[in-house]
Amino acid sequence: MDSDEWTVERHLSGRPAGVVSLYQRFIELAEGCGPFTYSVTKSAIVLKGERRGFAGAVPKDGELRGYMDLRRTFTDRRIVSSSPYTKRLYVLHWRVSSLDDLDDEFAGWLAEAYQVGQGAHLSGPPLR
Repeated sequence: MDSDEWTVERHLSGRPAGVVSLYQRFIELAEGCGPFTYSVTKSAIVLKGERRGFAGAVPKDGELRGYMDLRRTFTDRRIVSSSPYTKRLYVLHWRVSSLDDLDDEFAGWLAEAYQVGQGAHLSGPPLR
């Protein structure tokens, strides 16, 4: 492997088993939304729908961090920041440290983000 090439395996290498489990659960939730592709960079493992990226994950020691692009913003203990990305989208940065954090509510947010990846944000008024 080229030392400059970033892969999912490289992001997970040396991470605690609990963090790997968090990442695997995150991917299971994403797979439940429908097909997607990966774009792996040094900074994140990005999940891409037909139209655009919709979420990303960054394994860290002790937690999994990431982001989702949504048509709305909200507050939750797992959301560490939220900011406008475009007129129709917000980027919400999240952090989880237990499998319980990746619950049905989180899965619903990811499903909304998946729809953005499919282009749902391109029609209709922005959500508030």
